[in-house]
Amino acid sequence: MTETFQDIRDSVRALCADFPGEYWRRLDTDRGYPDEFVRALTEAGFLAALIPQEFGGSGLGIAATCAILEEIQKSGCNGAACHAQMYTMGTILRHGSEAQKAAILPEIASGALRLQAFGVTEPTSGTDTSRIRTVAVRDGDSYVINGQKVWTSRAEHSDFMLLLARTTPRDQMDRPHQGMSVFLVDMRTALDNGLSIRPIRAMINHHSTEIFIDDLRVPAENLIGEEGNGFRYILDGMNAERILIATECIGDARWFIDKARTYASERHVFGRPIGQNQGVQFPIARAYASSEAAALMVDKAARLFDEGEPCGPEANMAKLLAADASWQAADMCLQTHGGFGFAAEYDVERKFRETRLYQVAPISTNLILAYLGEHVLGLPRSY
Repeated sequence: MTETFQDIRDSVRALCADFPGEYWRRLDTDRGYPDEFVRALTEAGFLAALIPQEFGGSGLGIAATCAILEEIQKSGCNGAACHAQMYTMGTILRHGSEAQKAAILPEIASGALRLQAFGVTEPTSGTDTSRIRTVAVRDGDSYVINGQKVWTSRAEHSDFMLLLARTTPRDQMDRPHQGMSVFLVDMRTALDNGLSIRPIRAMINHHSTEIFIDDLRVPAENLIGEEGNGFRYILDGMNAERILIATECIGDARWFIDKARTYASERHVFGRPIGQNQGVQFPIARAYASSEAAALMVDKAARLFDEGEPCGPEANMAKLLAADASWQAADMCLQTHGGFGFAAEYDVERKFRETRLYQVAPISTNLILAYLGEHVLGLPRSY
């Protein structure tokens, strides 16, 4: 039987009750960062869920972390402000040196430091990660890094960033994804010393940025693992990212479904509740069925990850199915509310915008289908 982590869920729900819709609407209007919310999660120990106990964390697995993020979304809050601190842990915990872990994990667990930024995507390469142009060249006891990243969320609110850069030219490697390395960048010293940040105003309040890197010196001791194996290392973070994003989508879907169910029961038109009409009722029921089915795949992917088993297909399918389920639920919820769905005070339009992101990021649904077709079903490469 799958562990439900009910105690964790109850605690998260109680915390989220202190951050109602008005809080998020104000931040959405002002494009503000939810410092109070992130601080509360940190003080409660939720953001340190994956950090081992010897470093001040809870030492929990991905499944327990899924319970945290699902409840955040299900409560109407937005875990995107801090979820990266959870999924970047896979890269550091599995491939970081003991010295690196001892230096930053206790500080992250206590809230003294934040690791919220993951610098991978670039303007010219998109999801073709093997063609990134950010380059790191060894120079004595440092690496000198030059390049550019885009859609790096929360860079302005992070003390450290995991950065992927090419350390050996692509055409000199046997395989295109070899020759890239991961670095732990101290944003506090890098800012204005080779690194600059430009905020990107977007449809949602996701704190996205573009990062420019010019002769940034990073100590060689900040290299994660071995030089040239960085892509393999970030896959651990990416599988965790897909699973955790998927569970956020499940939380969103359940928020939309509950919101629609309540409104359809209370809203009366033509002398009866609108939820009595099959045209309203059936889309709610179908969204519920889709979200519950997607949740089963999320549970399977989390279990495999926690057991240390390969979970690439399951993590990708979890993200695909959960993102589709949340978008289906969002569209249904907006339609159920009619004109009121567009009113900010109902929070539907805000959550509608937020969950739409996951059809595109952190990997588009089409790329997941291409991955499944080629690597799972053995079909010819389609791109």
